[in-house]
Amino acid sequence: MAESLTIARPYAEAAFGIALERNALPSWSDALARLAVVAGTEVARELIGNPQLSNAQVAALVADAAGQIAPEQKNFVQVLAANGRLAVLPEISALFDRLRNEQEGVLDARIASAYPLDERQVDEVVAALREKYGKQIKATVHVDAELIGGVSIRIGDEVIDASVRGKLAQMAGALKL
Repeated sequence: MAESLTIARPYAEAAFGIALERNALPSWSDALARLAVVAGTEVARELIGNPQLSNAQVAALVADAAGQIAPEQKNFVQVLAANGRLAVLPEISALFDRLRNEQEGVLDARIASAYPLDERQVDEVVAALREKYGKQIKATVHVDAELIGGVSIRIGDEVIDASVRGKLAQMAGALKL
């Protein structure tokens, strides 16, 4: 994983530079996300490693499977194929989105809840996070029944654990004094 990120970083930075220069961050983010999905499929992994196909053929197949993408995005895919880097498209996409979020002053928040949250509850959590961090929040919510109750929020390396499981773990730690 760390090696993939190291390989992906210069490509993500190059794509980000092009997108920023052309004022096309949303378009590039969307295209890279679709390309990452395509590159992550079993069929694409077989094509990427197939010695019977040229790099240009594989690049064209991956780009076509991702749907409508701009000419410079197709060129980017061709560069990745020529350098044997199509397999790291998921990491490139993730790094690109991090760079975009930094540029736009947005924080990614992964919210885990023991039970499904309705829209109002998500809005309340997002509003509290926006107030705490002073930035826009892009929230991804998923259910994790192991939390027992409450929520756990991850923003970057920081974790805000307001779950029952977390509180029980704190109590257990305190009792072992």
